[in-house]
Amino acid sequence: MTTTEPAIGTDPTPPGASVSYEWSGFPWWFLGILAFIAFPLFKIFTDDKWNEGFQFIKDGLTLTATVTLGGFVIAMVLGLIVSLGRMSKNTFLRNIATFYIEVIRGIPVLVTIFMFGLVIVPWIFDVVGADQQSILGSKALRATIAVGLIYAAFISEVFRAGIESISIGQREAGMAVGLNKFQVFRLVVWPQALKNVFPALGNDLIALLKDSSLVSILAVRELTQMTKLWTGRSFQFFAGFMILAAIYLALTVSLSLALQWYERRLATP
Repeated sequence: MTTTEPAIGTDPTPPGASVSYEWSGFPWWFLGILAFIAFPLFKIFTDDKWNEGFQFIKDGLTLTATVTLGGFVIAMVLGLIVSLGRMSKNTFLRNIATFYIEVIRGIPVLVTIFMFGLVIVPWIFDVVGADQQSILGSKALRATIAVGLIYAAFISEVFRAGIESISIGQREAGMAVGLNKFQVFRLVVWPQALKNVFPALGNDLIALLKDSSLVSILAVRELTQMTKLWTGRSFQFFAGFMILAAIYLALTVSLSLALQWYERRLATP
């Protein structure tokens, strides 16, 4: 008994049959996000006070981007070094890496930023007798390094999991064809591990973007600090923080969608 399948490119729906859309799969959440962003946007174009607040707050966008991207680069580089130390057979390196990870993960992010920016760096200046106006005197740079050091501890565990997910057989195969250990890691292990951990790295980047607001404790004039300054003098707290929330939501959703697109591109053979 044979069955006849519809030819490619033809519509299998019988003539006169009604087709209903499955609304349960519609991204209603995205419409909600658009509505949340649309309200402040509408007020910015129609209300002079809201427009004044937006013009003032948006000047902090450059520093927010700088802290986020700079901190993420530091976290990636240091995280890879720490992850390799964590997996090292050397007892000293393994314990130092583990100590660093547990200390950073055991202290709240806000406390770590406060300690690094306002306690540790000034203490180092006093010990070595360095000029407070040197490059590390910049609070923006201190904030960038602080968030980089914090997220390096989390990203190191992501890297460790990705590297350990590659089977030992692939490493042995690489050694069998004449590659040394570094070449095996660079050509065989690392590309596959990076692809495996990309979603987790994307989540950490989004989290770092949101946590960049915490560097306002160092008086760094990023988005949150600029909002605090404007609302403190205008007393427009509702307008100021609604604008701030909309900006952060637009940034995180846009970044999330871009990362999802790139992740699907990586998964395509």
